[in-house]
Amino acid sequence: MILTTLLNIAVFQGIVLGIIILKSPLFKSRANNYLAFAIFSLSNSLLSLVLEITELTNKIPLLRIFDIIDSGVIFPIFIFLFVVHQVHHPIRHSKKLWWLLLPYLCEVVSSVINEFIDLYPSAGMLQWWGVVFDLIQLFISLCFIPTILVCTYLFITYSKNKQEKKWLTHLWLLTFILFVSWVVIILFSLVFSYDVTPVMRMLSLFGTFLIHWIAYSGIFKFRLAKDQEEINALINKRKPAHTEHTDSIIAAVHSPKDTIEKKNTSLTKENPYFQKLEILCIQQQLYRDPTLDRDKVAEKLGISSGYVSQLVNTVTGKNFTSYINHYRVEAVKEIMLDPQFDHYSLLAIGLECGFSSKTTFHSAFKKITGLTPNAYRKKHR
Repeated sequence: MILTTLLNIAVFQGIVLGIIILKSPLFKSRANNYLAFAIFSLSNSLLSLVLEITELTNKIPLLRIFDIIDSGVIFPIFIFLFVVHQVHHPIRHSKKLWWLLLPYLCEVVSSVINEFIDLYPSAGMLQWWGVVFDLIQLFISLCFIPTILVCTYLFITYSKNKQEKKWLTHLWLLTFILFVSWVVIILFSLVFSYDVTPVMRMLSLFGTFLIHWIAYSGIFKFRLAKDQEEINALINKRKPAHTEHTDSIIAAVHSPKDTIEKKNTSLTKENPYFQKLEILCIQQQLYRDPTLDRDKVAEKLGISSGYVSQLVNTVTGKNFTSYINHYRVEAVKEIMLDPQFDHYSLLAIGLECGFSSKTTFHSAFKKITGLTPNAYRKKHR
């Protein structure tokens, strides 16, 4: 009962994840389509297993179609196609790649023949063809799958992005371990005539959950990193230029760390250190550093961190974190309403404007504007 429940969860998880990858504009690409198809194939394999355990195929013969189209070979094929397109290798345009589906078609034909053998056990010709296709299936398991997995790894080395290569390698390694384990278990059962059904079920469940997790986390994190890189380039183009006035204010403050306290400089907007802080935020976008704290600001201003807090609190009526977050939120508001940033996620924009996580971004944005980032964008577009 527990195993069936977990299998159903994995099937549902795979279908939802596959639909998100296919339909979301954030992940729209030929490569991601193949990743979605790979996840669908895993979900179909688990669904076939669920139907077998619950014996629903005996009650509803039409459901046998899921078992017929189920094949372990189609998953590594889709992973291979995903990698080839993800690393933009020229081979992705070759029409010869369609030949990779031939082993899958052979396994489907084999399943159809076995179904007819069950219906007509006395048909000698079907028995002969069944043996032929069983041998083909054995060849596919022992030779084709390892070959396609090795080729997949070789194409991963063409990736020029370290983060992408790391993610693809993790996905490949898990797939490799899963299928090598599967082949070893099959060989073990053939040699020792041992029932490996429980082991195969647990292996399928464990592997599916892990692959779903890696695909989900990888595609979101990689997309997020790619968005941030592009957003950073666009923001840098928009960064305001220095003026003689702002440069003169920054250059004017050269006093030692304790001098300002000794001079009793007034804690107002005219305070030269506060003006310098404002310029660092406006001109140099200091707030975009997610690790920014009072100590870093104090070092840049040449004063103590305690004086930074006192200065910001007195002049703005806000604590240091609220003061910096105000600049971050204003930057997010400006960027999210710019049409050239429409196809980037709000989270990527928030992170690139200096927020360290999704939670801090949404919390600070709602505290300052009264709306979530998504609601704000919809309201002002």
